[in-house]
Formats: sequence, structure tokens, C-alpha cells
Amino acid sequence: MAGGSDDSAGRRRTPPLPWTVRIQLAALALGHRQDGSVRRLLFYLGDLKSGASSRPDASGVRSADVTIDASHGLWARVFSPPPPPSDDPVPVVVYFHGGGFVLMSASSRPYDALCRRLCGELRAVVVSVNYRLAPDHRYPAAYDDGVAALRYLDAGDNALPVAMPVDLSSVFLAGDSAGGNIAHHVAQRWAASVSAAPARLRVAGAVMIQPFFGGEERTDAEVELDRVPPLTVAATDFYWKEFLPEGATRDHPAAHVCGGGVEIAEAFPPAMVAVGGFDLLKDWQARYVETLQGKGKPVKVVEYPDAVHGFHVFPELADSGKLVEEMKMFVQEHRSKNAA
Repeated sequence: MAGGSDDSAGRRRTPPLPWTVRIQLAALALGHRQDGSVRRLLFYLGDLKSGASSRPDASGVRSADVTIDASHGLWARVFSPPPPPSDDPVPVVVYFHGGGFVLMSASSRPYDALCRRLCGELRAVVVSVNYRLAPDHRYPAAYDDGVAALRYLDAGDNALPVAMPVDLSSVFLAGDSAGGNIAHHVAQRWAASVSAAPARLRVAGAVMIQPFFGGEERTDAEVELDRVPPLTVAATDFYWKEFLPEGATRDHPAAHVCGGGVEIAEAFPPAMVAVGGFDLLKDWQARYVETLQGKGKPVKVVEYPDAVHGFHVFPELADSGKLVEEMKMFVQEHRSKNAA
């Protein structure tokens, strides 16, 4: 995977998208000003929510909300698939939604629908973490909440509201955009901690969908693909400013996860990174992959040349279905052999 953007996506300014997707991306763009800042009232009015439902949907998936840490207002939505034909435990996917660390929630309709879909297709329990948002809760609050979710699962005395056994040796972290960034940092923290204090919970893999990384440098993709919906460089700069400690630059370790100086724990899990050809973040993602490879970590890269940032939440796009299949194969490959 190359670290630059010399393919045709930078020259083809308009990705091939159906009109239904274009309308939704245009609506999302209206939620941002020219300087990248968020029109919060407009956005929140458009951020429609879905409630949890104990009644199975057409795929047999149920959902329920659980409190992880009431003192921090931390909760998660738990999706459970139809009971398997045997009593074999099912894997767990801990999901972190996107939104630049600033927007969206586990109950936002696109993420409720996505996690339902992952639950049904992967035949896994999906725990969608409603982590605290910036700027009220800056770095490292989102990472702290991700680790807290794993500790909640590892404790064992806080049973998930599911009607089947779960395999805590086959827990996968996953997330898109800012959620992909969180998945990396939570995986790193957990891997570093278990070497000192062993846990029942094993992070078997990390799936990062178009993860949000960055730096002070402007990459080729940021220049070429600026303003290709739904992202702009101004918006990504705004998100970093809202999330990082006040006064920090985009070279802060939370954002700049590339190069030889990045710390990667010995127990860091196998990774899967999804990259879109029309995503202005793709060069940072390429550098992240190179960093993992340079540290000797197994990483699978799946590339979608015609994909914009956030393509996975649109089930009408063929690449979205392909990504779900890739995730399914990744989970099957890396889950505990004793439970497979």
C-alpha cells in the first residue's frame, strides 16, 4: 500500500454515488460552516435516534442499553443475534462510532442500523459504546471510556443482556473514522495493561474503518480530495481542535499514529484497516499501516477505490456489503480456535 495519492481518485473529483447517498451527504455538509465548525443546532435536529428494542427485527437481532459507568454517563447498546443452533459461545465486537469525537452517538440511526447489520451478519454480540464527546470531554476521555467498556466485560459479574454464552477470548474492537482512532488506542492500552495484569478478556483483533489519524503536515490526499463529500480539511482541523488538549497540535500522539516513534505493545492484536479511494484521510491510514508492518504486527488492508469517507453506513453501496464480508472473514480467522 503506497503512502502517497498518485491514483486516479484525486483527479476524478466526483465519486460514483447513487442520488440517495448524494442527498444524505449534502445534508451532512449543511451541518458544517466553511471554516469547518459545526452548526450544532442544525446537526442535532438532523441526528435522528433509534431506541433499543427487545423485540427481534427481521434478522432476529435484539438490542438493549446497559450502563457501564453512571458517574460518567457511560453506556452501551448491546445487540444480540439469534441464538446459535449449538451452545457454543459467540464472539463479541466492541464498536466505537464515528463523528470526529464530537458528533453522533450509539443511538444515532446510522450506527444503530450498522451495528444491527454487523450483529446479524457476523453472528456476534455487538457492544456499541456511547463514549463521551468533545469538547466537553477532551482527550483522553473517549479512550478511557473504551477501556472502561472492556473492563466492564472482563469483570464478568455484569452479565450482558443476551440469551447465549459469549466468548471473552474472542473480543474484537471495531470503529470508523474517530471510532477507528479510538479502537487503535484502546487496543494499545489494553495490550499494554494485560502484560502487567492478565485479564480474562482477550482482544483478538481490531478493525479500523477509515480511521481518523492526522498531523501538521498536509498530505497529497488532503490537498487533492479536500471538499470531496463528506469531509473537508477544515472540518478535520476543527475536530482535532475540539478533541485534543487545548494548545496541542495535530502532531499529538492521539492524532499522529505513524512513524518509528509510535509505541505499539507486544500484545497488540492483528489489525484490519479499510481505506477508501476518495477519503482525504487515506494517506494517514497508509502511514499507519506501514507503522504496524514496521513493528512486525499482522495487518490486513482492504481498499475500495471508489469509496468516500463513511461509505460503510450506506447499505445501498456495494462496497459496504463487501466490507461487512471482509469483517466476517477477519473475525472467523482470528477468533479463539477453541470456540470456532
